[in-house]
Amino acid sequence: MRLRARPFAALLATFTLAAGLSGIATPSVAQPRTSQGGATTAEASDLSSAATLAADSYTWKNVRVDGGGFVPGIVFNRSEKNLAYARTDIGGAYRWDQSGKQWKPLLDSVDWDHWGWTGVVSLASDPVAPNNVYVAAGTYTNDWDPTHGAVLRSSDRGATWTPSVLPFKLGGNMPGRGMGERLAVDPHKNSVLYLGAPSGNGLWRSTDSGATWSKVTTFTNPGNYSQDPTDTSGYGNDNQGVTWVTFDGRGGSSGTATKNIYVGVADKANTVYRSTDAGATWSRIAGQPTGYLAHKGVLDEGTGYLYLSLSDTGGPYDGGKGKIARYDTATGTWTDVSPVAEADTYYGFSGLTVDRQKPGTLMATAYSSWFPDTQIFRSTDSGATWTTAWEYTSYPTRSTRYTQDVSSVPWLTWGANPSPPETSPKLGWMTESLEIDPFDSNRMMYGTGATLFGTENLKNWDSGSKFTITPMVKGIEETAVNDLASPPSGAPLLSGLLDVGGFRHTNLDAVPAMMYTSPNFTSTTSLDFAEASPSRVVRVGDADAAPHVAFSTDNGANWFGGTDPSGVTGGGTVAAAADGSSFVWSPAGTGVYRTTGFGSSWTASTGIPAGATVESDRKNPKKFYGYKSGVFYVSTDSGATFTAKPSTGLPTEGNVRFKAVPGTEGDVWLAGGAATGTYGLWHSTDSGATFTKLSNVTQADSIGFGKAAQGASYQTLFTSAKIGGVRGIFRSTDAGASWTRINDDAHQWGWTGGAITGDPRIFGRVYVATNGRGILYGDSASGDTGTTDPGTDPGTDPGTDPGTDPGTDPGTDPGTPADAACKVTYKITNQWSGGFQGDVTLTNTGTTAIDGWKLAWSYPGGQRISQAWNATVQQSGTAVTATDVGWNGKLAVGSSASFGFTGSWTGSNGAPSAFTLGGKSCSL
Repeated sequence: MRLRARPFAALLATFTLAAGLSGIATPSVAQPRTSQGGATTAEASDLSSAATLAADSYTWKNVRVDGGGFVPGIVFNRSEKNLAYARTDIGGAYRWDQSGKQWKPLLDSVDWDHWGWTGVVSLASDPVAPNNVYVAAGTYTNDWDPTHGAVLRSSDRGATWTPSVLPFKLGGNMPGRGMGERLAVDPHKNSVLYLGAPSGNGLWRSTDSGATWSKVTTFTNPGNYSQDPTDTSGYGNDNQGVTWVTFDGRGGSSGTATKNIYVGVADKANTVYRSTDAGATWSRIAGQPTGYLAHKGVLDEGTGYLYLSLSDTGGPYDGGKGKIARYDTATGTWTDVSPVAEADTYYGFSGLTVDRQKPGTLMATAYSSWFPDTQIFRSTDSGATWTTAWEYTSYPTRSTRYTQDVSSVPWLTWGANPSPPETSPKLGWMTESLEIDPFDSNRMMYGTGATLFGTENLKNWDSGSKFTITPMVKGIEETAVNDLASPPSGAPLLSGLLDVGGFRHTNLDAVPAMMYTSPNFTSTTSLDFAEASPSRVVRVGDADAAPHVAFSTDNGANWFGGTDPSGVTGGGTVAAAADGSSFVWSPAGTGVYRTTGFGSSWTASTGIPAGATVESDRKNPKKFYGYKSGVFYVSTDSGATFTAKPSTGLPTEGNVRFKAVPGTEGDVWLAGGAATGTYGLWHSTDSGATFTKLSNVTQADSIGFGKAAQGASYQTLFTSAKIGGVRGIFRSTDAGASWTRINDDAHQWGWTGGAITGDPRIFGRVYVATNGRGILYGDSASGDTGTTDPGTDPGTDPGTDPGTDPGTDPGTDPGTPADAACKVTYKITNQWSGGFQGDVTLTNTGTTAIDGWKLAWSYPGGQRISQAWNATVQQSGTAVTATDVGWNGKLAVGSSASFGFTGSWTGSNGAPSAFTLGGKSCSL
């Protein structure tokens, strides 16, 4: 099954977003202060009010899907074993964790205002100083992404980042994104980096480890190929530019820039260039193949051969012809070493790698071979002869050199049972990344449009026995999320996703067995359940053919398709009556319809425009709601007729989402708008006849409900919003009177406006949609205790100290309990040679609130903290103090605050034996 392109074009084009920065293994990105998309003076001033916000410490995890999107790049470090990275088109970058055989996300600290930096067009790992890693970040080169691209640089393997904003945009989700790597570090002088730019911006160079960049003016070919010159959106017609940089590390000396450099260009007549003087001058290599684009340029330093994988298009979906060419760097001779005659190809070549342990061994992929499968080629004689991963014995029967086990990610079969020669699961599609571990000839990884596969017994290929291919994708979560629902019974979560449709999540920490089937949708655009009968579920989505609607009577475990009204072209939105007796559907391509059965026939609704968003009242089964262009609509006859309400002041542009509160008729919350106009959060208690805008919410993009706090009479609200000058995920237990930020700067995930919902069964649990980092779920450290939001007194100004005795002597440690009743949890979350990453959680176990904290400890060895987030950390010798950063300084009884840091160690990395708060000991 083909995954759709994920430009998010139609959707993002309607958003009036600033851009965003963030990470889940507690990495952080320093905010840039530049004119090209960094925080402005006004933004900095706005942030000053953040200290008045209450905060609760949350634990965040991904709802496991494992993969779900395109992995266009895999990068192994050439000097340190087991140090590897993967890049995704819209879901950030990851580092391989060998001990857990999983990937660690590195860009979760990307914030809302720089959301485009979650798209990674290239990644480079420093071969001289392995702690250094660089990311070329930016999602679109057109106006869909309002932020300029940046090179994010890290000296601690991606735990923290510093951005260098570029004067142009980068396109991690643009056509041609599987080519590369565009970013490269000089193996002899690692302060020198090169970056191939798109959009006619040419070749760029940094001589100060990525801090500043300048154009290489002597490189005069910026490329001329675009996927679709007739496209006027800036997407298909963008010049794919300079596409890869490869250094010849043979010879030379440390500290002196490498002389021989090869560069690929999106130009079918001139696709590869060389410099022999460290980039001072450049020339087209004579005799090179023409009529093709070089997706990759890989040098086998053991033989001196440069290999090109060539395709007639830029990919990652298309490609009808291809070649593999070999260039002898010693003699200047070109040789066609294609494994298949050009006339017999119906695909292009892209994935390309050499075995650093075995000169002359190389592998390549037919990335655009959709039918019956992708193909992987292997040569052990520098391309003179090749063998294939599979071949026909007698059509349509195939024999394979491999066995494939997807039991760890069973949905990769897509629930399909195709006729030969197709199989399920497939080897993959869009296989533009392919790498043999430079330290282990047995390990190979390759990316597809849905996952990352690999093997650890690759040498069986040559011995005649079969090697095993399995998903090596654990930890990579890169689905884009359209909708989320958490029913009061049954599965805790139902998801609507792009590309893979969505899942019934019965265990949040386990990979679901299968996505929704019967029918499959390429993308689920909307789903709903009957509030009083959660076994009845409906979903709608995009598909290559009808139906675009499906129903379930067992809480989403099994499905059957409905029929489409005339004119349906896409999913749109759908709503289920509170008792499941009827459904209202607003599909793409036509007007709003209703059915009183399970979609076997539909009747057009009246009084509501085509394209309106629809939802249902969660109490009255005959009541439905609609919204479009600032007008709210209500139906009281199961969606047969709708009436426009006279509400004024609602947003007329931008993205708007609304939901009705379970259990109360007519209780509706509406979030959305645009920064150029009306924007915020509104509440109605009379079925939309009137709406009241919340004055304490500046911007809001989604709204959801969860279990009420203990003793509270109103459901907990969750929103992705801007409150008190801060963008984040917020919670309210007092119907919006006060708000608590529940994420932190290390957990922001770029754009989170798609969907949000609480869990009706677990207080504090929230599910957050991202655009490329999957579904995140958070649990409060404070649990279901008390009648109010931990850390916030709903009856007071949210900036006051909830629970601090006003009669306390002001000379005492402010807010510190007399017995300093506190508990500390200290964790080493990651460790490598000479470096580590840690996390500390401080919990108030006393009987009064803490207002401002300073935690102290001493290290037993040679540890030095270099950078911290969510706390101000100072160190003198072995003594360390960590002070709150304002917004997380208030700790109600039972609540916690967490902060993280990175540092170095020598000798040993033992944990501190004691912590003190205000000079008094905390328990460990």
